[in-house]
Amino acid sequence: MIASACRDSERVRFGYRSRDGTRSRRDVEPHSLLNHGRRWYLVAWDRDREDWRTFRVDRLARPASTGVRFSPRTLPAKDAAAYVEQSITAAPNRFEAVVTLRAPAEAMRVRAHWGTIKPIDAHTCEYRTGDDNLTWLALRIAMLGTDFEVHEPPELIEHLRALAQRLRRAAA
Repeated sequence: MIASACRDSERVRFGYRSRDGTRSRRDVEPHSLLNHGRRWYLVAWDRDREDWRTFRVDRLARPASTGVRFSPRTLPAKDAAAYVEQSITAAPNRFEAVVTLRAPAEAMRVRAHWGTIKPIDAHTCEYRTGDDNLTWLALRIAMLGTDFEVHEPPELIEHLRALAQRLRRAAA
């Protein structure tokens, strides 16, 4: 239904649960539905907030077509994928990580969806990423498939130590 509304320029209403759990009703003009980093996102003009928004599709409740058509607006980015990327990286997180990855920056750019990569030298790079959940943050970094050193935040280092102990016990 959402994909059809994007294609047909038809307004949609739905309930939405934000990152912090706040619930709201939304009336939007859907622009694009796309996948980024193993999640689906809806890019839409939010009529009540009079601004572009990115919505995680798994947080939508009871989406319904309104039957009302609209004239598509110009997205404030080169495309929907760029807008979603910008929205994700600009959103504040409870935990912001700074990590040195033991791999070249070019190799890591392909794998690092949620964050920024900056070369340090030919064999290492800095990865900055964030999340509200330490478990997801730890797993995201571990899933990059390279050795790393965490510089910030200290809570992530403690979380990784506890995770390493659980993994050692599981592998014993």
